[in-house]
Amino acid sequence: MEKINRSLLIKIHALLAAFILPVAIMFFVTGALYTWGIKGGYETVTQELHLKRPIQGELTELMVLAKNELKRQNVAMPSGKAKIKKMGSAFQLEWSGSDINVILAPTFQPLIATLTIEETSWYRQFVQLHKAKGGTPFKVYATAFAIGLLLILISGFILALQLPKLRQLTIVSTSLSVVLFIAMVISS
Repeated sequence: MEKINRSLLIKIHALLAAFILPVAIMFFVTGALYTWGIKGGYETVTQELHLKRPIQGELTELMVLAKNELKRQNVAMPSGKAKIKKMGSAFQLEWSGSDINVILAPTFQPLIATLTIEETSWYRQFVQLHKAKGGTPFKVYATAFAIGLLLILISGFILALQLPKLRQLTIVSTSLSVVLFIAMVISS
């Protein structure tokens, strides 16, 4: 009975590892490089918008203005969520996605606003996906990846505990890992 369970566990472990390898590499590389400040770049265009009336800090109003201007310019909508960022009494719309970011901000002239469109580089697009700036399909995919990775770790841990030669080493390694994790959190 134990051999059948171990065999099934090994198959699940191996198939999950093979299936999530591409997205795991993306998350590992972008996460490690982001830690060192390597985030990728943007091609940025800023332009003035001439308004009929001054804009207020309302999300709906700013979204309508941004969407209309993006449609007029035949620019795709960002895949992420939009928000109002407040800085003291100033505000701006920030709408980010995996391949494009949009910033809409008032100026000192009440009937002029600036619209900044940032198109991501190929590498920055992966960073944006890592940061959950993609659409719903990629968020579902990333959640499935996280569950798959957890299952791989759990199945590997169980497999190691089942092997008498690895049991003590696994317990010691896990204990040291917990201590190191706590120390890193406290020291940071």
